[in-house]
Amino acid sequence: MLWQFFLGFVKIHILHHAAQEPVYGTALMAELSRHGYTLSPGTLYPILHSLERAGYLRAEERVVAGRVRKYYTITAAGQQALADLRPKIAELVAEVLADSPPDHTDPHDAGQDAGALEG
Repeated sequence: MLWQFFLGFVKIHILHHAAQEPVYGTALMAELSRHGYTLSPGTLYPILHSLERAGYLRAEERVVAGRVRKYYTITAAGQQALADLRPKIAELVAEVLADSPPDHTDPHDAGQDAGALEG
């Protein structure tokens, strides 16, 4: 179930980055990895395709170093969705962080539950 929550975050990340510049799969995997989301191509590409089918992204094929690469850009509908999400995200983050108990975890234990994000 936790993974389903993270998929929502991943979709928002994708829209955010696609709004900044055209993005492609392997670059997105690297960017999302910086934020702690380790995605396989078998997870990422269906997300990109579903965002494209929903009308939030538009794909364009470009030849890069002799290979076809699919770049995704945000559409007007994607821009609107992102604009609608921003205030809701801000409100949620403020509420969740304000209501959270102090973090008393040992910093040496960080990352031990990373496998819990998969699946």
